Amino acid sequence: MTQYLDYSSIITSIPTSFASVSIGSSSTPLPSKLSAISSAGFQGIELGFPDLQAYASQLTGRQIANDDYDTLCTTATAVKKLATDLRLTIMLLQPFSNFEGWPRDSQERKDAFERAHGWIRIMLAAGCEKLQVGSSDSEGLDKDLIAADLADLADLLAQHGLRLASTHAPHWHDVWTLSQKAARPNMGLCLDTFQSAGGEWGDPTTSSGRIESLSASDLEARYAASLESLTTTLPADKIYLLQISDAYKLSKPLDPDPDEDGLRPRGRWSHDWRPLPFHGDGGGSGGGGGGGAGYLPIVPFTRAVLRTGFRGWFSVEVFDAQADSERDLEGYAKSAMESVRRLVREACDSSTSSAPASASSPSVATVAAASAASAASA
Repeated sequence: MTQYLDYSSIITSIPTSFASVSIGSSSTPLPSKLSAISSAGFQGIELGFPDLQAYASQLTGRQIANDDYDTLCTTATAVKKLATDLRLTIMLLQPFSNFEGWPRDSQERKDAFERAHGWIRIMLAAGCEKLQVGSSDSEGLDKDLIAADLADLADLLAQHGLRLASTHAPHWHDVWTLSQKAARPNMGLCLDTFQSAGGEWGDPTTSSGRIESLSASDLEARYAASLESLTTTLPADKIYLLQISDAYKLSKPLDPDPDEDGLRPRGRWSHDWRPLPFHGDGGGSGGGGGGGAGYLPIVPFTRAVLRTGFRGWFSVEVFDAQADSERDLEGYAKSAMESVRRLVREACDSSTSSAPASASSPSVATVAAASAASAASA
C-alpha cells in the first residue's frame, strides 16, 4: 500500500529555495534576483558562483578572476547581508565541478584542492553550510578514486562545520553508492527531478522523448521499481535537497553525437530545455505530467522522495532558454513558487492511489542493473 502524504502538513514543513543562476540572466544584478526570490516567498537561495563573481565585478568596477578569493569573500559577505535583509538563507554554494578523480600526483588534483580551500573561504564569508559537488566532465574516472576524493573534501568541509551535497550521477543509486563508499557523516545527496527522471526514463534523441531500448511498459516498470527502491533505501537525513525542474519534449530530437563543443545531447538538453514544472510554452512539443510544456515523470519521483520522510529543501534549478525571466523577475519567481506547490500537491494527491504492481520492492542489485542499462542507453 502506498504511504499517504498529507499536502497541508508537508507544504508547511518544507523550506523552499531558488538557484540564483536560474532567474534572469548573467547580466541581471544579483540584488534584483534576490529581491524577486524573496518577494515570491522563497526562504533560501542556492548561490551560483557565476552570480557571485559577476556581482564582485560590478562592485569593484573590474573583472574578478575565479581565484581572487579575497575579493570574492568580501563580496560574499555583502551578499550575506543582502540575503539577511531579505530574510533569505544562503543554503548552498554551487556548482563545484571537475574536482574529483584526478591522478594522485597530478597538477589537476593539486589545483582542485586549492580551489576547494578557496570555496570554503567563500562559504564561511557567505554563511553557507552546504557545497554542491557535481559530476566531473572527464570520462573514465575510477569510482573508488572519486569516492576517496569526495571523502577528503568532506573532511576539509567538516573542519569548518560544513557539508557536501553530491550530485554525481543521473541515477540516484549511483550517487548513493558513491556516498556509501565515501562514508562521511557530513556528505549527503542532492537529488534532482530532471536528472533522475530524464536519466532513467527520458531521452532527448528519440521522437518519443523516452528511452526506446525498452518497450514502454518495461520502461515504466523499471522506473517504478527504481522509485520504490529509492523510498525504501535512502535515509531521509542523507538527502540534503531536492532540485526541481522538468524538461521539454523537443519537436526535433537532438543529434546523438556531441556538438562542436563536445557537449553530449543530454548536456545540451540540461543546459537549455529545463523549464519550471507545469510552465513554459516554447521549444517543447509535449505536454503530459499534469500540463505545461514539461513531460518527464517528475511527480512520481517527487512522491518517492517524500515517502522517505524527507522534508528538507525543495530548490528550483531551471535552465530554460525559451523563458524570458529577465523581463519580469518577480512574476517568474512567483510562477516558480506556484510550480513547487503544485508539484508537492500532485505528489501528495497521487499517494492516495494504489502503488503500481511493478513497484514491488526490487532488490538493490535490480536497481543497479537498471542504472547500468539507463547509462548505456544515454
